[in-house]
Amino acid sequence: MTAGAEVGVDENGARDVAGAEAGAEAAAEEAARFHTLLAVFEGRPAATAGRGKDAVNEPMIRHWCEAMGDANPAYTGPDAVAPPTMLQAWTMGGLSGHSDRSSAYDELLALLDGAGFTSVVATDCEQEYHRPLRPGAAITFDAVIETVSARKTTKLGTGHFVTTRMDVQADGELAGTHRFRILKYAPAARREKKPEARRPRPVVNRDNQGFWDGVRDHKLLIQRCTSCTALRFPWLPGCNACGSPDWDSVEASGAGTVFSYVVMHHPPFPAFDPPYAVALVELAEGVRMISNITGVPYDKVRIGLPVQLEFLRVDDGLELPVFRGSEG
Repeated sequence: MTAGAEVGVDENGARDVAGAEAGAEAAAEEAARFHTLLAVFEGRPAATAGRGKDAVNEPMIRHWCEAMGDANPAYTGPDAVAPPTMLQAWTMGGLSGHSDRSSAYDELLALLDGAGFTSVVATDCEQEYHRPLRPGAAITFDAVIETVSARKTTKLGTGHFVTTRMDVQADGELAGTHRFRILKYAPAARREKKPEARRPRPVVNRDNQGFWDGVRDHKLLIQRCTSCTALRFPWLPGCNACGSPDWDSVEASGAGTVFSYVVMHHPPFPAFDPPYAVALVELAEGVRMISNITGVPYDKVRIGLPVQLEFLRVDDGLELPVFRGSEG
């Protein structure tokens, strides 16, 4: 700027700036006032003296391990313990719920709903383990609303994070703590999809390079331990059954069935076009892998649906294995 130059703002412009600042100030004050109402719920119980519907038991442990593909011998036999990550499973109420749930949590969610934060998404959980859970242990728990965040803006929309803490006891002794966090939010206006957005690239490293080499050649390769012949997927540097680092690979037939699935509505990247189905597919060879389901509408995907491998060209630099289902 040269000496003597002046910068002018007309009266209308000054009023617009002042009005915008006043509006932002009022919105911030309203957000702070509302958060004060929410903070009252911190420390209030979400469940008191809750009881697990089943004691720790071998059938549930077996189902969990089968679903996770976990063959750790610590989870079977006379000295078996439950996988630590099952901590929350023993407290779940199922479709009928728990009668010992307090009203505070429902009141908090109703307050958020009334303010327009009507959507919900689970964001993360944290677990701490204090002692192993063994078959026969009776499970009790207490839950508390630990924190309610100030208003936050995310890609999904604006809202509040609500964290509950559950202390899980086995035969009266603290076995672990489970923190579960959700976001109650008002959905943001959907932005127009940018045509130039590219699908995220998969991470390729020395442990899975062989798998992606197979995809390049239109082959779905499964690792096979050369010591115990166990098949494994995804690719790992060592056998999860016997620990051997030696392996070769076999080509999958491509036939499979849907073992479980979810429908994605809120992808974090603009390259995706929701809603679409993502499934855990059980291959004919017995291993399971996660991939997209094509060929049928997302709302027609079902557990047990037969599927067949195909390779989808996403863009010039990326091809992915997916599974085509048939409504017939």
